[in-house]
Amino acid sequence: MSKTKSRLVGIFLPVGVILAFVAAFIVLQVTAPRPERVDPRPRPVAVFAAPIERTDVVLHVDTQGEVSPLTQIDLVPQVAGRITYVNPNFIEGGFFEAGETLIQIDDADYRLAVTRASAQVAQARQALVREEAEAELAASEWAEIGEGQASPLTLREPQMAQAQAALAAAEAQLQEARLNLGRTRIYAPFDGRVRTKSADLGQYVGPGTRLGQVFATDAVQIRLPLTNSQLAMLNIPVAFQATEANPGPNVTLSAELAGVHREWQAQLVRTDSTIDPQTRVLYAIAVVNDPYGQAAAENGAPLPVGLFVDAEVEGRTVENAYVMPRSALRGTDTVYVAEAGGTLVFRNISVISSSRDRLVVSGDVHEGEMAITSPVRAASNGMRIRTLTADGEELPEFSADLSAEDEEAEDETETDDAGEQAANLASAE
Repeated sequence: MSKTKSRLVGIFLPVGVILAFVAAFIVLQVTAPRPERVDPRPRPVAVFAAPIERTDVVLHVDTQGEVSPLTQIDLVPQVAGRITYVNPNFIEGGFFEAGETLIQIDDADYRLAVTRASAQVAQARQALVREEAEAELAASEWAEIGEGQASPLTLREPQMAQAQAALAAAEAQLQEARLNLGRTRIYAPFDGRVRTKSADLGQYVGPGTRLGQVFATDAVQIRLPLTNSQLAMLNIPVAFQATEANPGPNVTLSAELAGVHREWQAQLVRTDSTIDPQTRVLYAIAVVNDPYGQAAAENGAPLPVGLFVDAEVEGRTVENAYVMPRSALRGTDTVYVAEAGGTLVFRNISVISSSRDRLVVSGDVHEGEMAITSPVRAASNGMRIRTLTADGEELPEFSADLSAEDEEAEDETETDDAGEQAANLASAE
């Protein structure tokens, strides 16, 4: 009997141990905490977007240039002499009026020359009068005693011509002397300012000596470089010349002057005759009239020569163009658009105009769509997004529905857990 019990114990004991281990395993599987399941699908990416507008757009070209005089000359004398007078306004930055004497050269020698020339004219005129009288006397004598045709010499015609020529030469010398006397007074034929001064009181100067440089204040010009694309935006010909019937585009000039932002209005009047061979750009010339008068009164400050200014040139009008922020552009011809439901799509566009803040385009975009303006890492067509305004407010229409996705993910997780537990029990059995 003892042998039988021993045999039964030897058989059922290992079986009982195995069953105990199986039961413990099942209990552990059933009571073990459920591991957190990770949704394998990528979460929507938050992006900022702005609406795309459709409107008529006046294009503008941004360029730069330096203010330079429209009229500028070097003051040089035509006669020699010592400077005896210098206008107090003839100094760097000084203003002067047209015809105002700026420098006076010693005119004593030239006054004497006028006196001598006047005396020679008087002598020549007396000689001519005497010769005319002698010619009349010769003609009357020939008429009384002469026979046939009198010769020119008999009638003193050569002597008469010589006297007339001598008078003309004397009068020319007098005119030249008077011209030289007038040239001792140096002036400019326009209202202007002195740019540089190179001579002063007491200095001896000769013809061609540079006394200074002056420029007119009636107008100034700004040479503005324009590229090929900018010319297309302005819609002006390469050889452009403004007329009353075809005035040039308006130009707004701006600069920081004495710590204050200033603006002046100008007009594009013409383009250069050639393209610059170094930069391959065509220069257009804008003009500001009365920069020290009316323009200064309108803007609170004159437009000084030498100032470097930014220029905004008014261009052509584009009808029904699409406008969006500049930050929406990706590369050269692509924008990202947020579609309804919260998906990102690529759109190809053609850039008409681009500035620091604004992008004007045509192509595969529509009014009311949302252009994505924030950077997107690893962007792909159809990726899920959450669309926000510039103020951080979410746009539900253009955002992926997270609540519905979370509920769906929970249902899938519960289903997967139930299936997994059934599989574990089946395997345990």
